[in-house]
Amino acid sequence: MEIIRQSAFARVGLLGNPSDGYFGKTLSITVPNFAASVVLYEWPELEIMLSPQDRCQFDSLGELVEDVRLNGLYGGLRLIKAAIKVFTEYCQQEEIQLKERNFGLRYSTTIPRQVGMAGSSGIITSVMRALMDFYRVEIPKPALANLILSVETKEIGIAAGLQDRVCQVYEGLVYMDFSRDYFEAHGHGRY
Repeated sequence: MEIIRQSAFARVGLLGNPSDGYFGKTLSITVPNFAASVVLYEWPELEIMLSPQDRCQFDSLGELVEDVRLNGLYGGLRLIKAAIKVFTEYCQQEEIQLKERNFGLRYSTTIPRQVGMAGSSGIITSVMRALMDFYRVEIPKPALANLILSVETKEIGIAAGLQDRVCQVYEGLVYMDFSRDYFEAHGHGRY
């Protein structure tokens, strides 16, 4: 049985934050101490296993309130389902035939929530990488970063900037130039 493990590291903006939303330039770095990870394996049905952040059983009202404060109302499940949907639609649009294979998927994350370290895009990035490996699909890095952004902005409606997923896709220290002319001509920035 093939077992695929993929991760995406947290992101910290060093310079230019939030100019990525205003056709500016940024410098960001991934932080390997914190990561979102996915394990994907062939399975009879397509099944997404819930992580502790997606739990629905609590010992008290206070515990539920604390969980919502830390993890939000939806956890990572909606991110994973939206990522799978966008990946599938991308492959259909690009006329990439996906083999009829189902999978089980588990995820976990150590990226602190709601502190600007790209936790949501980390989950989506690791899911996209795992799907690419499982289905043997190559997506160019600039297109992959745009797909990850579209999961958050178009599918889910999360306000998100450009640099999180670019940094996570390229990894390490990443210089990003989102100049309007280049961006409009190429659909992505210079990385």
